[in-house]
Amino acid sequence: MTWMRWAPATERALYDPDGGFYRRPEGPAGHFRTSVHASPLFARAVARLLLEVDEALGRPEELAFVDVGAGRGELVAGVLAELPEPVGERLRVWAVELAARPDAPPAAPSTGLWTERSWAAVDWTARVPRGVTGLLFANEWLDNVPLDTGEVGEDGRLRYLEVDPATGEERLGGPVDAADADWAARWWPAERPGDFVEFGAPRDAAWARAVAGLERGLAVAVDYGHTAGRRPPFPTRTGFRAGREVPPVPDGSCDVTAHVALDAVAVPGVHSLWTTQREALRALGVSGARPPLALASSDPVGYLRALGGAGEGAELTDPAGLGGFGWLSQAVRMPVPPGLGALPGWQTLTP
Repeated sequence: MTWMRWAPATERALYDPDGGFYRRPEGPAGHFRTSVHASPLFARAVARLLLEVDEALGRPEELAFVDVGAGRGELVAGVLAELPEPVGERLRVWAVELAARPDAPPAAPSTGLWTERSWAAVDWTARVPRGVTGLLFANEWLDNVPLDTGEVGEDGRLRYLEVDPATGEERLGGPVDAADADWAARWWPAERPGDFVEFGAPRDAAWARAVAGLERGLAVAVDYGHTAGRRPPFPTRTGFRAGREVPPVPDGSCDVTAHVALDAVAVPGVHSLWTTQREALRALGVSGARPPLALASSDPVGYLRALGGAGEGAELTDPAGLGGFGWLSQAVRMPVPPGLGALPGWQTLTP
């Protein structure tokens, strides 16, 4: 067996140029379903948020939409399809993704700004752009930033867990370094034998770099996560392949993911909100409410269309599913946009 810590094993399994899981041509949509794939209502809500950010910023000369962890560009396409023509003159779109740009654009309605020309104008890059003004949106990105895991041994010391990449078998390794020990002490204390920690510092750093790319604007991270007082009782690392949850074997054959400590991730000194996807999408106009039955008589086709939309909205906002995802929103040198601004809990974090 070959033993490695989880972070380097995951990095190689997901992102290795020669066979990493996320380098495959089918992309994430070939293996699991995110909110982007569940319904175009999600992209519509993000487009509405972008327009609200634009208004709150005073309609800057150049408005940025930065999709971090863009997959194969599905969210970019969906947002462009929902935007009105006038904003297109000022809009610049970035798709931040390690995988190569797809040969063909993703499917999207031929509405709004979505055209082959607008797709060709998207900046496809491996790095978050710097000095932009607008909306930075990261949907299910941070859970795929590799991280190490630790466990308190029988000797009372917090130690790294090591994994055999070929089998997924684990064993206790050496004591954690000072940086991870400090992170655990602040964010995820572990004291008794058997207590575990998923060390979030790499995610904290990745998000801080992303937010630093904004000159002004709103940064939003959407992910399955937790905060202090609600840390998971069991390890959250798992795998996905071909639509099914599988053991997280870091051999490149499956996705390897773990939940995000969303409180630790937040950049200090920035006006911020933690909420659920259910509350955020409702504030942005997505509802799972059924249309009035009277509509079935006056407009049967419209009723069926509204009923289908209600079903999709219900899936996106289901608190036991996608609606239970966490939204971390951070307003960088800008007023809070009105939709999310109506939600309670905004606060400025102290370093």
